[in-house]
Formats: sequence, C-alpha cells, structure tokens
Amino acid sequence: MTIAATDEAVHVRAPGKVNLFMRVGSVQADGYHDVATAYQAVSLYEDVRAWPDDEFSVGFGGSIDTSGLPVDSSNLAIKAAKLLARTAGVPGGVRLEIEKHVPIAGGMGGGSADAAATLVACDALWGTALSKEELHALAAKLGADVPFALSGGTAIGTGRGDRLSPALATGSFHWVLAVAEFGLSTPGVYRELDRRREERLAFAPAERSPVVDSAVLQALRAGDPRLLSGALHNDLQAAALGLAPGLGGILELGEAHGALAGIVSGSGPTVAFLVDDAESAIELQVALSAARLNVVHVHGPVHGARIMHG
Repeated sequence: MTIAATDEAVHVRAPGKVNLFMRVGSVQADGYHDVATAYQAVSLYEDVRAWPDDEFSVGFGGSIDTSGLPVDSSNLAIKAAKLLARTAGVPGGVRLEIEKHVPIAGGMGGGSADAAATLVACDALWGTALSKEELHALAAKLGADVPFALSGGTAIGTGRGDRLSPALATGSFHWVLAVAEFGLSTPGVYRELDRRREERLAFAPAERSPVVDSAVLQALRAGDPRLLSGALHNDLQAAALGLAPGLGGILELGEAHGALAGIVSGSGPTVAFLVDDAESAIELQVALSAARLNVVHVHGPVHGARIMHG
C-alpha cells in the first residue's frame, strides 16, 4: 500500500566496494559458499534516477561501456524494483536511468549498488515507507553484496556475505584501482577455486566456518593503512589469477611503484592498491597510467545508498 508518491525523479547514489579480506568456506549443498569478508565502501559511485511509469524499464549511461548490459527483466535493478512493487503492493512501474562508473563484472559490486539504489529510489518514489530492516531483507533476496551497498561504511559480512555487522574504521583509507578492460564471472571464479581445492592446488583447504582475521579489525580501528596492508587477504585471488594471469603482473607493478599492498577485489578482475595517503595515491596513479593501465583514485569508507537532493 502506498502512503505518498512523487512525480519528480528521485536520485539515489550508491557506492562500489572493495573486499579488504575474503575467506571462502567449502561449497554447500545448495552450491553456494559460506564466506567471511570485510567490505569497505569506496568513492566510486552509481547514480540511479527513478521516474514513475506504467512499465518497468532501465537505461544506462556513465563513464564505462554499458552496451553489453541487459535491459530486460534479468537486470538486477529491474528485479529490485519489481520485488519492492510486489512486496508493497504498488500497482505501477518505474523508469530507471543509471549512470555507471563502477566496473562491470569487476568484483566491486556495481550491479549490487544499482539494486540497492533502486530499492531506496523506488521506496521514496512510491512512498512505500519500508523500514531499514525491511529494505535489507529485500536486498538480501537480490544478492549477497546488495545489503552492504545499502549500508556502506566498513562491515563484516558472513553467510553468503549478506549478514552484516558494522566494523569501526577511523580516518580514511586511500586506494588506487586498476580497472581491467574485461570482466570475470563470479560463479566462474568460485568454480575455479573449488577445482583448485579438489586438485590440492590451493594454498589452504576450505574452512568449515570462515572468520575475518582480528588483525583486519585492529588495523581498521587504528586507521592505519600500513597495518591493514599486512592483513589484506582474498581466497579468490589465486583463482582469479588462474583465469586472468595478466593480473599478476599488475599486482607486481603496483607494489614496485610504492603501493603498500595490492589485492584482487572480490572475484576480480579489479586490483585495489592500498597506499599511505592521497599524495602517494597520485604518484601511483601516474606510474600505472604511464604503463597504460586504466586507474582511478578512491577513498573509503563512504556512505551507502542515499537520496541526493539538488
């Protein structure tokens, strides 16, 4: 039931994320994996604008090539809008325009950010007035990273990554992202990890109940990038490197040019380099750009999906 609605466009901005730490448990009967991850929302955003309409539709623009994205009901933003409409009993539809800046299939949760922003935008557009908890429950149905895109900040994710607890982070952390010109399939990277574990190619076997190392939480609390650089870890990294061997050279290049550490974000192929400060980020950005890499400087933590005014 709608409470109040608006004919104006609603503009919501949601952030991409970097996984600072990712431990992946063994594959479950349902084909999914239990994970323990530390997320940080970073200042690379998706902008979603929503207008009232009779149908559900989505269009894309932005700084990246969006020509390969589906615009039918398989699109995650459309799924988010339809899920909210069904849940709240909204009779109409919505026209979505999404300005994308987070790499597609890049391990940074761009599609999840679109879905989270769509939930917030449609909730405001249709006046459904869902509680934060209700929105998070819908987000979890859409995908493991969608609840985090709603909340932002820094958080620990368990289960499929959708059970969140906030993590205290002081100060700001600076990252230089090396964005690949190709994507990696998240299910494909997980399959490669499972294959490596079965064939004993992985460095370590799967843990039954993965947890985030306490060193990560201590470094975040201290606001210390040097401490954090020693605690970065991603079980999916070796699998991503196996599928895209060129990422190894990018990691080496960044660390040779002053990064404290580099890590493949999530299932990749975006490589995130942690640096001391904004000045170090600019120096690294220049060095990696000279090597013909597509790089962007971001900082975190930043807010989750929120309505933009003006």
